[in-house]
Amino acid sequence: MKFNPILFLSIISSCFVLMHPFVQWMFIDALTVFFAPILSLVIFGFFVIVTITTVLNWLKRKDSKPFIIQLATLLLITLLPFQQVLLQIDFNKNKKERESVVSMVYQERLDPNVSYNDRLIELPEEFKHLSKGGGEIVVEKKKGNDFILFYTFRGVLDNFSGFIYSPTDQPPVQGDFASDLKEVKKKKNIGILSRRTNK
Repeated sequence: MKFNPILFLSIISSCFVLMHPFVQWMFIDALTVFFAPILSLVIFGFFVIVTITTVLNWLKRKDSKPFIIQLATLLLITLLPFQQVLLQIDFNKNKKERESVVSMVYQERLDPNVSYNDRLIELPEEFKHLSKGGGEIVVEKKKGNDFILFYTFRGVLDNFSGFIYSPTDQPPVQGDFASDLKEVKKKKNIGILSRRTNK
């Protein structure tokens, strides 16, 4: 079979785009929130260039396979809720460990230990993977209802997403975590909430 460089590029660019949702948080952790978008721009820019090339190739040479691959990839990333699926996987996979950390906080075996913020707890090495962006959790002290936030995304200033534990099953309200809440979704009936804020 004769090597088809455009078909090869369409497969490679589609693989990069489909893998992106699964690895973007690793990139953000490794490269910081400032540099990770550059890598995303490169991946999607490459995909767009290859897509245009496949359209031209289809019109000129009547070779539709590369274009069909690009179109199928575009439909997948548009229609499938990758982000929600990944959050649900994270939630289910780490639920028991997060509950163990919550117990340690309430038993005062884990106390705020970050010098510049008396609400932050830097987790022990074996639990750092439970909270993105440095392995820290936030304890929001309220009368009889101390919230505990595990980051799933930790941006700049008050831009973040995460799972919040609420001992009374009550959701956080405006002003909690010193931010404007944009979205709060209850996750099952176990007191952990998924929440996004973005000023």
